[in-house]
Amino acid sequence: MLLIDFISTSNSSLGERVNCVCHQCGKTFTSLGGLKKHQMTHTGEKPFQCSECGKGFTAQGNLKIHQRIHTGEKPYQCSQCQKSFSRLAHYKDHQQTHREEKPYHCNDCGKSFSYFKSLKCHQMIHKGENLHHCSVCGKGFAIRGNLKTHLQTHTKEKPHQCSECGKRFSRAHDLKKHKLLHTGQKTYHICQCGKSFTELGNLRTHQRTHTGEKPFCCSFCGRTFLRAGDLKSHQRTHTGEKPFICAICGTSFAQSGNLKVHQITHTKERPYPCTVCDKGFTTPGSLKLHMRTHTGERPFLCSACGKGFTASGQLKRHQECHMRDTVQSSPSEDTGVAVASK
Repeated sequence: MLLIDFISTSNSSLGERVNCVCHQCGKTFTSLGGLKKHQMTHTGEKPFQCSECGKGFTAQGNLKIHQRIHTGEKPYQCSQCQKSFSRLAHYKDHQQTHREEKPYHCNDCGKSFSYFKSLKCHQMIHKGENLHHCSVCGKGFAIRGNLKTHLQTHTKEKPHQCSECGKRFSRAHDLKKHKLLHTGQKTYHICQCGKSFTELGNLRTHQRTHTGEKPFCCSFCGRTFLRAGDLKSHQRTHTGEKPFICAICGTSFAQSGNLKVHQITHTKERPYPCTVCDKGFTTPGSLKLHMRTHTGERPFLCSACGKGFTASGQLKRHQECHMRDTVQSSPSEDTGVAVASK
């Protein structure tokens, strides 16, 4: 039951004004409805529930906005690029991307921003600052939105559902990419080398392989990286952080891929079968290596003798033999006589 400490009224030329005060925090409201809505933040009450996923909200308007996730409704359309948004705030933020003036520049990578707060948020990527931490596993994130997405890996929540096939996703971006499978629509961003990408971000990352740009710098050792994700993974070698924990045995890992490979030791699953001999493998890389035993492919060639190998490790060991032979057959500094190799 909602409690109200007092309701005071005062007469004025504009009519009667009502002041409703919250008994818990002292905040004042001009209407009883406003007070009741506010007090739900103290009681935790969420009377408006989504019929699709069961998520609760304190206000009907918030529920209506949330339901657009399921319906795919995006009523706010940009008149300049036709991009649509489900929230008015996101639409307004997007409109600023069309502003010509971007006075705030990142000193690390040169990227420009319309707002100072956008620059500050971006700079956290370079600094590796993690201000927002997961209450379940302790993993840190530079951006609150990324933490919110990460929490869904613990709750298994997948609020974004495909209207065509019913498949669910934890991120709206993943749903959007999935829908392209149904529509057949593909937007290609083409690099000067001819390689094409469906994601503009992937094109920009790829272009750094041409320019040599590595804008993400490790604050511990100064090593630089092409991608923010690569920097984050690398920094764990300094911090010792192992945020990916096996739910079965409790073993922790620095990389999510290593956890996935480890989990197969419990399930005995071999999800990657060979189409030639039906042998199963735990990783795509293991399968690819095995397939070369059937195809005879030896893509790793020795520059000294031309011999080919199926794996880079085999080539590396082979090249060490050439290096040893070179050292053993080199002339002696004192006598100038070649030392015969045994």
